[in-house]
Amino acid sequence: MVNGAENQSPHHVVIIGGGFGGLYAAKALGNAPVQVTLIDKRNFHLFQPLLYQVATGTLSPADISSPLRSVLSENKNTKVLLGEVTDIDPDAQKVILRGEEVSYDTLIVATGVSHHYFGKDEWETVAPGLKTVENALEMRRRIFLAFEAAEKETDPEKRRAWLTFAIVGGGPTGVELAGAIAELAYSTLKKDFRNIDTAEARILLLEGMDRILPPYKPELSAKAAASLKKLGVTVLTKALVTNIENHVITVKQGEQIEQIPARTILWAAGVKASPMSKVLNQRTGVELDRVGRVIVEPDLSIAGHSNIFVIGDLANLSQDGKPLPGVAPVAMQEGEYVAKLIEQRLAGKPAPPFRYLDFGSLAVIGRNAAVVDLGYVRFTGLLAWLFWVFIHIYYLIEFDNKLVVMIQWGWNYFTRKRGARLITGNESMGIVAVDVNGDYYVPDKSKSTVEV
Repeated sequence: MVNGAENQSPHHVVIIGGGFGGLYAAKALGNAPVQVTLIDKRNFHLFQPLLYQVATGTLSPADISSPLRSVLSENKNTKVLLGEVTDIDPDAQKVILRGEEVSYDTLIVATGVSHHYFGKDEWETVAPGLKTVENALEMRRRIFLAFEAAEKETDPEKRRAWLTFAIVGGGPTGVELAGAIAELAYSTLKKDFRNIDTAEARILLLEGMDRILPPYKPELSAKAAASLKKLGVTVLTKALVTNIENHVITVKQGEQIEQIPARTILWAAGVKASPMSKVLNQRTGVELDRVGRVIVEPDLSIAGHSNIFVIGDLANLSQDGKPLPGVAPVAMQEGEYVAKLIEQRLAGKPAPPFRYLDFGSLAVIGRNAAVVDLGYVRFTGLLAWLFWVFIHIYYLIEFDNKLVVMIQWGWNYFTRKRGARLITGNESMGIVAVDVNGDYYVPDKSKSTVEV
C-alpha cells in the first residue's frame, strides 16, 4: 500500500512498459519524492502513430524512436532496466524478470496490446500487423518487393497479383496505410520502373462495418472514403475476410464471395491485450474484457489491489457509457494522472477519479488530405492535414526527432520522394530468381523458396 512513513527508503514505483502511458508516468514522477524503475524489453520509446510512415518508406525507424535512458536522463530518481517481466507477486510486491526480481511499493503496468486475428493466428505470417519496428520493416520489405517482383514478372495475372495490395481494417491505421501506398504507386514510384506502370496497382481497403473510421462521425467517414477514392483506393465496406491462403484473400460481402489474388496483405483490423493481462488475472483475479484488457477501477487501479495500476491500451475504463479508445492521448493523460495520484497519496491527500479530456481525433489520408474531429468543430482537406502534421511533430518526444521529421516531411512534400525505401531482411539481398510458383528463391544458398 502507498504510505508516507518517515525514516524509510523512498517509496518505490515500478513501471512496466515504456510506451506513451509508462513514459509519461515516469516523466511526471521526475520531481516526486519517490524512486522510479522503468522496465521495458526495448531500450527505446516508439512513436507508434507514425509507424505506417516507416512501413511505406517515408521515415526511418530512428526518426520516430527515442532511447528511454536519454529521455529520462534528467530524472535523477529514475532507473531504466532492459528486461522482460514474466510474472508478478502481489503479496510479496515483486515483479519477476528473467533471472531477477524487483520489489515495488506501487506498480504501474503499461504493456499495451498486440495484433488480434480473431482466432486465425495462422494469418499473422501472411498478413503482418503494425505495432513494432520489426512489423513496419517487414511491411516495407513486402510493399517494395512487390513492385520489384512485378517488374520481372511476364505473366499478366501474376503481375496483377503482385500489384494488388489488400489492407484489412478501415480504422485510422488502415486508412493511413492505404493512402500512403496509393501515393507510392500513383506518384512516388511512377517514373522508377520500365516494365510496369505502377499506376496499375490496385489498393483495396477492407472494412467489416458499414463505413471506414467507425469511431468518427459519419460525415467524416464519408469524406475520408471520398478522399481515398480520389487517391485511387478501392474501399470495400461490410467486407468480411473469411480466408487467406496461397496469396489469395477471400472476402464476403453479404451473400457475395470474392477471391482476390493479392501478394501483399496487411493487417489493421484489431488488437488483443499483451500477455501481462493474463498474469494480472491469474495473480490478482482482476476481470478481463473479451480481448483481454484489464477492467480497472475509476482511479485506474485494479480491484482489491489499490497499489497496482493499469494504464494505456491495456486498460479498459468506461467513461460516459463507453470504453475509452486505445489512442496515445488517453495513455498520456492516464500516465500523468497516476503519477499525480501517487504524490497525493504520499501527501495524505485524496485524489479524484480519472477523467479523460478528449481534445479530438484525427487521421491522415494522404497529401493535403486528413480528417479532424475536435468535438466542437470538424474539418477536412489541407487545413486538417496541416493540423495533423503540427500535432504529430509536437508530440514527438525529443527535439532532434521533431527537427528530422519536419525536414523529411518538407522535403517529401515538395519532391514527392521517399528516402527510406530500403528492402531488408529475410535474405532480400540474395533473391535473384523466381520459381514455378512465383516465389523468389536464392540459388546459391538453397533450393527452397523464400516467401516475400
